[in-house]
Amino acid sequence: MGRIIGIDLGTTNSCVAVMEGGEPVVIANSEGTRTTPSVVAFSKTGERMVGQVAKRQAITNPDRTVISIKRQMGTDFKVNIDDKAYTPQE
Repeated sequence: MGRIIGIDLGTTNSCVAVMEGGEPVVIANSEGTRTTPSVVAFSKTGERMVGQVAKRQAITNPDRTVISIKRQMGTDFKVNIDDKAYTPQE
């Protein structure tokens, strides 16, 4: 049997855990923290950023940063970045 993985996709922060020995263990992200800001951003060169890196650039690049999109999942809502329309799931 494969590993059991749980994802908490939060409006503000998200985290991932795996079951180990019958107990959930939260996986640290690449920055070593247990939660990741639920933020996606696009640099002017098209690079996609997620988490804390995306949140940090939200102040200087708000038009290319997506925050609080979770509530729009499953709807027709789209975010336009560089003439490309992204659904909340993307």
